[in-house]
Amino acid sequence: MEALRTEKLSKSYGKVRGIIELDLRVEQGEFFGFIGPNGAGKSTTIRTLLGLLRPTSGKGTVLGLDITRKTEEILAHVGYLPSETVFYPGMKVRELIRFSAGLRRRDCGKEGDVLCERLRLDPNRRVEELSLGNRKKAGIVCALQHRPELLILDEPTSGLDPLIQREFFAILKEYHAAGTTVFLSSHVLSEIRRNCSEALVLREGRAVARLGRAELDKSEEEFEDFFLRYYMEGDEET
Repeated sequence: MEALRTEKLSKSYGKVRGIIELDLRVEQGEFFGFIGPNGAGKSTTIRTLLGLLRPTSGKGTVLGLDITRKTEEILAHVGYLPSETVFYPGMKVRELIRFSAGLRRRDCGKEGDVLCERLRLDPNRRVEELSLGNRKKAGIVCALQHRPELLILDEPTSGLDPLIQREFFAILKEYHAAGTTVFLSSHVLSEIRRNCSEALVLREGRAVARLGRAELDKSEEEFEDFFLRYYMEGDEET
């Protein structure tokens, strides 16, 4: 079964472009990259897939479930990290993590504690006192602690220092090895090249290239040149 599938999925905001007739296929068990600069439509795609935005046209499924009719079921099986992490004030990190687990009616205390330790996140801090990086760590714990079938991560490393980034990707690889599908949205080329087996390039709301290992195995400089050529020339995906 496909973890993610869209057919000519479009989302516009009045006259403003979001995504345009996007065809996306991600098989279960993949570590898949979704790449493009800020404003390409990555976050719009993700929010539409999760039922947080209603598509203008087209259709899609997440884990075989229709994105317009099965939002609650989808969210029960997905771990989602938005690009910007905002929490209710007045809560301690530990309370936030417990609250997130409670929304899924799961006891994730042990896994949450392990993730906090590995990411060097103090669970006794209040969320309003957290730096950008620590807010992102809290969001990562909330997204991962229930060991979802599918992880959808939107610019997950913004605000994280290099050591924590390394540990974060080590955790992702462990989850992936245990069967979790990972959908990584990023504008950081090196993250996609080092970690993904396939990737889709998005430009101005449209898919312009699907990359496999032959492209992702290029050197960092070659891959950057290859990626920028698609953006400069605007080649359409075939």
